[in-house]
Amino acid sequence: MCPDTPPEVGPEPPAREVLSTSDVARALRRIAHEVVERNKGAQDVVLLGIPSRGVELAQRLAALMTEIEGASVPVGSLDVTMYRDDLRGRPTRAPQQTTFPAAGVDDRIVVLVDDVLYSGRTVRAALDALSDYGRPRAVRLAVLVDRGHRELPIRADHVGKNLPTSQAERVTVRLTGHDGVEDSVTISGGDPR
Repeated sequence: MCPDTPPEVGPEPPAREVLSTSDVARALRRIAHEVVERNKGAQDVVLLGIPSRGVELAQRLAALMTEIEGASVPVGSLDVTMYRDDLRGRPTRAPQQTTFPAAGVDDRIVVLVDDVLYSGRTVRAALDALSDYGRPRAVRLAVLVDRGHRELPIRADHVGKNLPTSQAERVTVRLTGHDGVEDSVTISGGDPR
């Protein structure tokens, strides 16, 4: 073998499913109950999904909380693209839509909703973006998956699944409304040994 020739790499092992459709549904139901319990109801709660999959998750959580409490929970979306501190190192992404419930976020309990918590940079950007739109009484974070590897001192208040991963692994969330396939969370990549 020539010293400049990279070693041969075998095929990447197949993605391993860590959450099935029923697991995702169960995790969302648990998160909805936790949010209602922590806030002693849902009357002052606003859910803001972080595009793209966080928006669908926020809508599902709102439906579950409405089912639990019998009153509708306002939902919106908060695009953080222009607030990110890593835009230069990431592929170009078009800004998504930001929408807020008519009542706004002032003096409300805002629950930011995202699919995967990793470095914490998306959440930091969301906090920066949110400060441009009002002053909530409290801000909480709900995520479907917390995979660790934080670069900032941020943690989720409500987690569907803590999923220890290596940085070489990739966590993929698929949702019916966004991806057109059954809900699932898979891990791929990394060292197969």
